[in-house]
Amino acid sequence: MTRVLIVDDEPNVVEAYALWLKNEFDIVTATGGEEALEAIDDTVDVVLLDRRMPTLSGDEVLEELRDRGLDPRVAMVTAVDPNFDIVDMEFDAYLTKPVTKSDLIETVDQLVSLDEYAAGVREQFALAEKRAVLEIEMTEAELAESDEYQELVAELDRIDDETGDRAGELSHDAFAAAVRDLVDE
Repeated sequence: MTRVLIVDDEPNVVEAYALWLKNEFDIVTATGGEEALEAIDDTVDVVLLDRRMPTLSGDEVLEELRDRGLDPRVAMVTAVDPNFDIVDMEFDAYLTKPVTKSDLIETVDQLVSLDEYAAGVREQFALAEKRAVLEIEMTEAELAESDEYQELVAELDRIDDETGDRAGELSHDAFAAAVRDLVDE
């Protein structure tokens, strides 16, 4: 089950988001930046992060979790209107408060789809590399006789279909974030 960390300095906001998401996701909560950094580990898939918090801001939390090498999908959920300062920030979605239950669920679903898409593309690339090497090194007759090659081609076709389907499910911004992440890798 997808694990979501909800971080906001307002406990009532944290509770509301947790209630909205608890039936579909495993929820972890934090009511401040330090508490968020204590709660986050590699089991967290998605972080919903407020930007404006006392002591340790969401921006600082985001930077610290990236510095730790953690790579959950992050949605900034905040009352701070976006400005050019967001260009270099490593988040995947930006929601301006107030947000609705459907906005929050849709955003988490999109972020989960990003991970599935990226994993599919990585697998697709690895299989395509294997296929290319075999096609360079082997004759057409050898390829036609090989069960392993036929299975490789079938798996590659299946992943091509799935990756295309997932790409179609992503919003423009989510697709752009997925491509950016793949290029960064």
